[in-house]
Amino acid sequence: MVIKPRIAKRQDCTTPLRQNNPSLAGLFLSFLRLGATAFGGPAMIPYIGTMAVEQKRWLEDRTFRDGVALCQSIPGATAMQAAAYVGFRTRGVVGAALSYIGFGLPAFFLMVGLSAIYARSASLPPVIALFSGLQTVVVAIVANATVSFGKSSLSSLRDAVVAAIAAAMFGAGTSPIWVILLAALLGLLLYKTDASPRSSVSPGEPSSSGRSVLIIAAAAASGFVLLFIFERKLFDLAAIMFRIDFFAFGGGFASVPLMFHEIVELRAWMDAQTFLNGIALGQITPGPIVITATFVGYVVYGLLGAIVATVSVFLPSFLIVVGVVPYFDRLRNSIYFIRAIRAILCSFVGLLLTVTFRFASNVSWDVPRVSLAAGAFVALLFKVEIIWIVIAGTVVSVFVL
Repeated sequence: MVIKPRIAKRQDCTTPLRQNNPSLAGLFLSFLRLGATAFGGPAMIPYIGTMAVEQKRWLEDRTFRDGVALCQSIPGATAMQAAAYVGFRTRGVVGAALSYIGFGLPAFFLMVGLSAIYARSASLPPVIALFSGLQTVVVAIVANATVSFGKSSLSSLRDAVVAAIAAAMFGAGTSPIWVILLAALLGLLLYKTDASPRSSVSPGEPSSSGRSVLIIAAAAASGFVLLFIFERKLFDLAAIMFRIDFFAFGGGFASVPLMFHEIVELRAWMDAQTFLNGIALGQITPGPIVITATFVGYVVYGLLGAIVATVSVFLPSFLIVVGVVPYFDRLRNSIYFIRAIRAILCSFVGLLLTVTFRFASNVSWDVPRVSLAAGAFVALLFKVEIIWIVIAGTVVSVFVL
């Protein structure tokens, strides 16, 4: 489903035209309903646009498209950020918060329920067989994400070199954060002759939302301080998830190698197979793949851990959206930003490629599993929705494997 472009008069993106002014309750309920069926991550963005532009007439088409460009340029789950952007453009920071929360709540509640069931039944033979099959589907999903990232990010030999360097560094055990920072530096050096401003729109003026953003950031910082003082383990969990989202350029899938490194390789809070199971559960819930953070938090520290992990992994995305919108034109016209982002996205191709091989090494491959993974990969290439692939994988896992 795509949004048909409309012909509209040029306007300053900081003062979008609105035919209808939604209530705060209307924003929350609209995104709550949409979030309940938000399977496929970024694939939900056209549906958000259809609701906000065509059905509700909250925004002009050009304003929404500017928001999509913004969300694709900054770290975090793109669809979640698009929801926050619509809320921000219509009702300010409060509207952004309600849209963001409403869009994410269905995924959170469903993942908590599935995590609780998993924690109590993971050792049962039927459950082991089920996830043994679904792990192969997860390998196919991550492999398809690698291919998609590669097609959209690698267009020259320099891009491929950055991706290869990232894969080699991550494979050698280097923290993905350092890989990303090095990629940004390489981007500044390698793309001097290529990068040019994306538009000639003059920078927008900062809005009055800065104070609200600072209040939210201060409240979050206070929460981190309290966790540090009273519950250091939860503080560590919160800090990890916050850092993961802050560096997840390119959408939710960009968080996979970061989370895998922090949770499995660095701290060994769970093994790779359990982490794979968490991703599998994330694919049968609405919302972005980063909702796996809820599973991690629940398995490690119970319900409170699930809440802390979820809030922490989504907070940076929200703060960046509402903080950057007033400066977006200035940001996307910065040649340094363009160069750095290009290289960072290339590095995620390498990181995802490495994670694909590591996930694959944790699967006990045989002919049925190879066939299931190949079938899932081909289905993804033909744009079959992930939820149907996971359901088919579940049936095969129960009755064949």
